[in-house]
Amino acid sequence: MKAILLAAGYATRLYPLTKDKPKPLLQVAGMPIVDHIIKNIEEIDEVDEIFIVTNDKFYGHFQGWLVEFQSTKKIKIVNDGTTSNEDRLGSLGDVNFVVEKENIKDSIMVVAGDNLFEFSLKEFVESHKKHNKSAVALYDVKDKGLAKHYGVVGINHEGKMIEFEEKPASPRSTLASTGVYIYPPHVLPMLQDFVKRYENSDKAGNFLEWLHREEHVYCFVTDKKWFDIGSLDQLEKAKREFKGDPE
Repeated sequence: MKAILLAAGYATRLYPLTKDKPKPLLQVAGMPIVDHIIKNIEEIDEVDEIFIVTNDKFYGHFQGWLVEFQSTKKIKIVNDGTTSNEDRLGSLGDVNFVVEKENIKDSIMVVAGDNLFEFSLKEFVESHKKHNKSAVALYDVKDKGLAKHYGVVGINHEGKMIEFEEKPASPRSTLASTGVYIYPPHVLPMLQDFVKRYENSDKAGNFLEWLHREEHVYCFVTDKKWFDIGSLDQLEKAKREFKGDPE
């Protein structure tokens, strides 16, 4: 399994903190967000390499970070070549970029680089291994007003996805996608085709919305805290409440 960490956004909502620093390198609980994510990934025996995909503006920042960072996994920084918010590839476009550039044939775990979460990625992988189908980690925000800001998922009694809606006006569920996914090898050509064929391929949720109609997608629901660092308020909340390593 390969891990792909998405870090190619420009974080315009977090200016001026991200004017000259990528969001995943902002500090929370004593170290950069990306450090927390990778420490969690390091617990997964199946992952043998981590790709951090970023843009041309912040490529040097991550290269400098990697010189100082010690990991038990092989890490490679991938430059998607974009230079501004206007020409960005989007999360799904960046996943496809890495898959094609690195000729990946294994299962992939995709993790949004502006995420902080206290659930174990190892447990997520163990859950996935029971069915070996595509999987997404969900967090119950327990508030339909709050759910309007996220990709909201409906599931059945078997834990299969039966509905996905991006930022719904009237959410029917409070289960939010955390931006953590697993795609097995047979799904990668489907992802590549989706990116080429559809204009709405910016967000990873658009692919899930399509994929769950084609085949089973399973859901891993966690009650451990999850922080989507999309604004200054959410960053400050994470600094107050994030506890660090998963139990």
